[in-house]
Formats: sequence, structure tokens, C-alpha cells
Amino acid sequence: MTTPISARPSARAAFGRGLALAAVAVWALVGCGGAADSGAPGASVPTPEPPPPATVPGPLVPPGTDLHAGPISLPLQLRLPTLQVSAPVLGVGITAHGAMDAPEGPPGNPIWQDAFWYRGGGVPGDDGTATIAGHVDDVLGRPALFAHLRDLHPGDPVVIHDTRSGVDVRFVVREVATYSVQQASQPAVLAAIYGAGPVAGTGPQPAPDGLAHLTLVTCAGDFVHGSYDHRVVVDAQRVG
Repeated sequence: MTTPISARPSARAAFGRGLALAAVAVWALVGCGGAADSGAPGASVPTPEPPPPATVPGPLVPPGTDLHAGPISLPLQLRLPTLQVSAPVLGVGITAHGAMDAPEGPPGNPIWQDAFWYRGGGVPGDDGTATIAGHVDDVLGRPALFAHLRDLHPGDPVVIHDTRSGVDVRFVVREVATYSVQQASQPAVLAAIYGAGPVAGTGPQPAPDGLAHLTLVTCAGDFVHGSYDHRVVVDAQRVG
């Protein structure tokens, strides 16, 4: 996987060390405007535009929440129908070492089956990039939430379900890639995972292609010196 995600160094499922992520301030930009009335007699009636796609109402965490604060429960579920995965989502920040947090617990703790949304990035479904990580295994090496993430293929569905409204924000997998930890620390790869804004420390920004992306990331490869040496990264694009 290619991302500055790291769990605590003592854990087998650690996402890796040395992949620093800039702390980010999320700025809310609100624009408004009105359509002008031509007033021309006999003007044609415009064709109504389709309603905008459903969104996940924000903010998902209290405004002003420090990125160094602990995990926060969110009213979201991550669903991967192909893998028969449905998981609650926690909002996480960064560790004291500047890496995306990946909470852990003792064997059997539900945390190993939770998904972690990086709250310094975009909201799932918004234009830009949202990032969700998950463990590949627990401290005993047993399969965790993203044990089979690498088995996803282009075209597979990804769903973010809002438990408040019942709204489903739908994505489709566009690419599945595996990176070494060294590759994962390269600026271009980090920007693909988190978006250019969070990596630069300027907050979420629209993606260069103007689309809404969701990145899923977990560990892979060999367990070396307390963490895995590769990352699996799934890029999904919103379709509904």
C-alpha cells in the first residue's frame, strides 16, 4: 500500500513507519448565487436539471476536533459486496509521529473489523479524495477487515451507507495497486491516496479530474521490523 498510514509500532498489523502526513485544517467554503430572470416574453421553459446526487451530510465530526484526538464513531458503514464486508467506520486523525492513526486492541476486540476514515481528508462522496484504511490481520495474525482487499477488481462496487438517512453513496473500483513502503512515501503516490491538499497541509481539495474518489488501503507483503513492507491501495470512483 502506498500511504502514510501507520499503526502503533508494537502491533503486527502496523501500517508502517516513516510515512509522515502533514496535519491539515479543513476549510468549509460556501458559495451561493441566483439564476437571473431574463424577463423576455415567450422565453422557452428550461428543461429541469436532475436532482444532485445524494451526499453524506457533514461535518462528520465536531468542528474544531484536533487531528491528534482519538477515534470518533461515525454514522457510516463501509460495504464491499464482492467481499461480503460490512463494517462500521471510525473517524481517525494522526499519531504523534504524523502518520494516519490505525487503532488497535487485544485479540478479539471489534476494532480489528472496523474501517478508519481519515478525518483530515475529504468526506466520502464529495469531489476530491476520501481515504479509508483497515487492518489486514490482528495481533495474532488472524484475518481482519481488509484481509482480502487485494481480491477486489476493477468494476467491483463499494458503498458508503449513511445510517442516519439510509442514503447509499456508491463507488466502483477503478484500480487495485500494491506498493512498497518506499514507493508509498513518494509525493505522487501519497497525493493519489489522500489527495494533494491533505498531503500539502492545506485541507481537502477537488481532485484534478473533478471526480469524487475513495481510497481503500491496507498492509501487505512481509512483516519486517514490526510492520508490513507493502501496501494495497484501491482507488474507487463515485458512480451514484
